[in-house]
Amino acid sequence: MAPGCLCCVKYMMFLFNLLFWLCGCGLLGVGVWLSVAQGNFATFSPSFPSLSAANLIITLGTVVMLTGFLGCLGAVKENKCLLLSFFIVLLIILLVELILLVLFFVYTDQVSENAKQDLKDGLRLYDTQDNIGLRNAWNIIQREWHCCGVSGYTDWYDALKEKRVPDRCCKNHFLDCGRNSSSSSLWSQGCYERVEEWLDDNKHLLGTIVMGVLVIQLLGLAFSMTLYQQIHRAGKKYSA
Repeated sequence: MAPGCLCCVKYMMFLFNLLFWLCGCGLLGVGVWLSVAQGNFATFSPSFPSLSAANLIITLGTVVMLTGFLGCLGAVKENKCLLLSFFIVLLIILLVELILLVLFFVYTDQVSENAKQDLKDGLRLYDTQDNIGLRNAWNIIQREWHCCGVSGYTDWYDALKEKRVPDRCCKNHFLDCGRNSSSSSLWSQGCYERVEEWLDDNKHLLGTIVMGVLVIQLLGLAFSMTLYQQIHRAGKKYSA
């Protein structure tokens, strides 16, 4: 490959990973802000109490930042070790994503049932003092999505052991509106079903995003391996 082409690949890889690193910084900043400013907004799942929105975004941002940093430094320094590390990390991320995607589609029904049951178990913690984050999370999603419970408002009867639902389940919200309310005054659709409908309505957009991420990752793998092989063959830096 001509030195000019290699320079083009080098700087394209640098810019690609610079954008990658900046995106990671942004995600990390959003995650830290959520953790500090919205610390009482936690997870819906009692089985995975640390699986909150803030923790997920912080983890994702950290991984993206480190991967982008390896790519940027490897491209600028023309360092084979950094380029190979970047390639391996990106390949592992890609393989994990593909494995999780395949497992999700193979065990869709089982995953759905387990998720529903776990969410229903979490409803029992709604009124407990140590789970204000879970309570706020349910209040927000029921208010914004006009839904009630996991499969329906009767989930709250089983969880709270009385004929009562959170006030945010009421179509006309006011204090204690959820106590002994009639079915006609409550949102009848479960929140799990509302989320499924949203995913189905936006499946084309989500598919486009997934394909875009996949293409970006494949380009990163191609750029890094091309530079690595050329540097390895030359045994020295080429002139930029």
